[in-house]
Amino acid sequence: MSRAQLHLTVAAIVQFEQKFLLVEETDKVTGQRVLNQPAGHVEQDEDLLSAVKRELFEETGLALEPCAWLGISQLQAANNHRYVRINFVFEPVSLPAQYQPQDSDILALHWLSAQQLAEQALPLRSALVSDAIDLYLQGVRLPLALIQPVR
Repeated sequence: MSRAQLHLTVAAIVQFEQKFLLVEETDKVTGQRVLNQPAGHVEQDEDLLSAVKRELFEETGLALEPCAWLGISQLQAANNHRYVRINFVFEPVSLPAQYQPQDSDILALHWLSAQQLAEQALPLRSALVSDAIDLYLQGVRLPLALIQPVR
C-alpha cells in the first residue's frame, strides 16, 4: 500500500436525547445512498479537533464542541485504501432551532436511535459507523487530554 492509499479521517458521533445524528450521502464508488456519521479527511496543517468540528459544521451546520473520543478505527476498503478514523463524541445539551448541511453532498440529516438505525433501509457507509455507535453504547469515553496538541 502506498502512502497515497492511507487516509487520516475524523468522525463526529453526536448523541442527543438517545438518538444519533447521521448524514445521508451518495457513496462515490457505488452511487448508492448511504448513512454515515459526519466525517471526513483531516486537511493539511489541521489538527484533529479542528478537523472534526469543521466536518461536523460542513455536513450538518452544527457548531459543537467534542467532549471525549472513542479511539481509533481502521478500515481496509474495497478500493484497497486504508482509512484510519478517529471518532469524537459530541453530547450537546441543546440544539439550535434550525441547522442544515453546508455541503451539497449531504442529502439529508437523520436522528436515529440505535434500534432505528438497525431497522433502517439505507445501508451504512461502512462498518465503522455501527462500530462507533457500539463503542459509544458500551460507555467508552477517552479524555480529550489524551490527544496531544500539534507541536
